[in-house]
Amino acid sequence: MDLNQKLQEVCKLFRIYDEYVGYETIQMGNVNHTYKVNFILADGSPKSFLVQNVNTYAFRTPVQLMENIDKVTEHIREKKPGQTALHFHHTADRKTYVIDGDNFWRMTNYIRSTTYNTLLDPQILRNAGMAFGEFQTQLADFDITQLYETIPNFHNTRKRYEKLLSSVQEDKAGRVKEVREEIDWLLSVQDLACTLTDLNNAGQLPLRVTHNDTKINNVLFDSETNRALVVIDLDTVMPGLMGHDFGDAIRFAANFVEEDCPEPEKAGVNLDVFRAFAEGFLSTTAKTMTEKEVETLALSCFVLTAELATRFLADYLDGDLYFKTNYPEHNLVRTRCQIALAKDMLKKMDEMEKIVRDCVEKAK
Repeated sequence: MDLNQKLQEVCKLFRIYDEYVGYETIQMGNVNHTYKVNFILADGSPKSFLVQNVNTYAFRTPVQLMENIDKVTEHIREKKPGQTALHFHHTADRKTYVIDGDNFWRMTNYIRSTTYNTLLDPQILRNAGMAFGEFQTQLADFDITQLYETIPNFHNTRKRYEKLLSSVQEDKAGRVKEVREEIDWLLSVQDLACTLTDLNNAGQLPLRVTHNDTKINNVLFDSETNRALVVIDLDTVMPGLMGHDFGDAIRFAANFVEEDCPEPEKAGVNLDVFRAFAEGFLSTTAKTMTEKEVETLALSCFVLTAELATRFLADYLDGDLYFKTNYPEHNLVRTRCQIALAKDMLKKMDEMEKIVRDCVEKAK
């Protein structure tokens, strides 16, 4: 069966019986296969849907993943009647997925929009921050016990450090001798990097529904006004900390260079980007945050950056088994870039904390 026939069959299982026109392959992310499937309705108007073939090697518990997504998206839809919202279609037996042999399909509404991989425009950055902040506030009353932890210990920084130490000890690829400086520095900041994990374990930071992949390109914007429409790519939605989402967004968006820049001396946190994103994020979340969350929000950026550095370095020492690499030193380059960014964040921590406080006061 060719792909045209397969997509028609899948759409019918999601109860779409209109006239099939064809499909377009969408280059969205690096994990799942995504298609824009086009139909003509009975009145002659066009209608499109997004159909994805989920990579079940990357996502080992896809049914639990989809249960998380369905609960979260329907909760948000109820909060936004008549507004743009992400909706996953259901089969006749109310499932948000179709299993076809080794294929795992899902379907969402297609939203006409624009996305950005990098941003410097302060207003669009504020809109992105507001979108991720609204995602959390819309789910502030959601019972997190309903969600599966689809990736256990995803942001457990203590566990990430344990993995790094294990990789150092085993030295599978014989690379420890060339990265002793990077190992020593990451170990020197271990306790600071584990602050969020330790506070959570002590019951001092509340668990919330978190997105866990807060890259700017996971926000859809109105093509004319650049207003944020909806947050997408919910495959990693699960219980987490507010700082996980904020810190990772800053780590990705506010670095002067890409995360695999081979010139780590150019890495650093752009405070203009930090301020714009923080203004948007805190405009919606400030009123629901605890004092401890406010205290640790700027630090969360360092935490997420150091944590990712341990992951890149551990993978490099293991022989590059997890992250996709384009050349032999790719994970080492990533490690050094993240370490340089983390060092710059420490230098600017007082300024970052002041920006957070200013944004919180303004929002309240």
